[in-house]
Amino acid sequence: MESKIMYDLIIIGSGPAGYVAAIRAGQTGLKTAIIERDVIGGMCLNWGCIPSKSLMESVKLYQRVLKDAARFGIDGIDKKALSFNWNKAIKRSDGIVKKLTGGVEFLLKKNGVEIIKASAKIVSAKSVLVDNRLLEVKNIIIATGSSSVKIENKYENLVIEPEKLFIEREVPENIVVVGKTPVAVELAQGFNFMGKKVTLVSDSLGIMPKADSYISNYILSKLKKDRVKVLFNKELTNTSGLWKEGVLTLDNEEILCDLIINASDRKGNIIESQVELEWENGYIKTDNNFETSVKGIFAVGDVNGISMFAHVGSAQGLHVVNHLNGIENSLDLNKIPMNMYTVPEAAQIGLTEEAAKDAGHDYKVSEFPLSANGKAQTEGNAEGFIRIISDKKYGEVLGVQIVAPNATDMINEASAYMQLESTIYDIANTIHTHPTVSEVFMEAGFEAVDKAIHK
Repeated sequence: MESKIMYDLIIIGSGPAGYVAAIRAGQTGLKTAIIERDVIGGMCLNWGCIPSKSLMESVKLYQRVLKDAARFGIDGIDKKALSFNWNKAIKRSDGIVKKLTGGVEFLLKKNGVEIIKASAKIVSAKSVLVDNRLLEVKNIIIATGSSSVKIENKYENLVIEPEKLFIEREVPENIVVVGKTPVAVELAQGFNFMGKKVTLVSDSLGIMPKADSYISNYILSKLKKDRVKVLFNKELTNTSGLWKEGVLTLDNEEILCDLIINASDRKGNIIESQVELEWENGYIKTDNNFETSVKGIFAVGDVNGISMFAHVGSAQGLHVVNHLNGIENSLDLNKIPMNMYTVPEAAQIGLTEEAAKDAGHDYKVSEFPLSANGKAQTEGNAEGFIRIISDKKYGEVLGVQIVAPNATDMINEASAYMQLESTIYDIANTIHTHPTVSEVFMEAGFEAVDKAIHK
């Protein structure tokens, strides 16, 4: 075993939680190493957020040309000649992934972070074993991410895990997506818009469980309208399902099935460790500073189970680096947006209406539809709404929900309002340029104060 090397910080895992923490640590002068056994960028950049969103943009463009070209005054398109080319869309996605992962690796090196491509084993709170080298370290961040809970072995030849999905392949006609999260819904919609026959199988009585019910019900109606079959309270196990000759029988219901995509709930990836860390419900347990049960070892991102969103993992990584540098601050997860890349997109921040009710708030809900917004009408994307939940007494904004084509971008305006503890009066008095879709904020603000202008 080689001699020991001293680091201020070792980060295990290079997804958005890990690489953002590493870059920031390097910027602040901490001697930092990041250990990655697979590829820089983790799941998000390589087989999650980026490729899936790239594919969704291809699919949405295909649908737009198919459905809207003539309505927008574009003649000469033969709908019968149109088809979606999965492999070409994948090549476009691969190019984006390569550019982004290369950029992350460049930034790591630029900020003095040592990249070690190997597996890691935590030996103690102050040492990590890599390639038979024992590295001494002051603090450790675990950012190893998560994986979908595996589907029973009898479906092995049919099942594709998310990390194996976005490659060049022949896409079959009948697809079953297993899961209830926004990712599962996104995949179901994506393949449906390609022209495939899709069934979404949820193991609960609904979909998108962390979303406000107003959003989840809206998206469910959209699925049904687009003829995506949704089955509730069903699981694929050794006793509940049978596949034979292209038909999956689940609780006496027959489903056409050539491929199963596993987008089920996820659990934290286990890391090899001689140190006993406390786990809870499949995730590493942490405190408010994301420190584990072992002092000096932190866990950020998916592996701690607090959130499955990349931006939350990044925020946690930054929080830990600030903490190590003596900068103490609280990370209010209630003020971090939740994005859902459905069609149309959905996003929310703060309290849902159910949470506001359970907390005993005397609240008001003000809503404004995109159908009354001029820019949305000109774009041909007037499907959706904004809802603001506010305190009746003081007008403080408690929560915002948006369903709109660009909801995942628009929600950041709501994030700024909530960070500043703004009121509905502040929103109503914020002048928005016209015509823009973001004017719906001002309209919903006016609706909360008195009455929307264009409603």
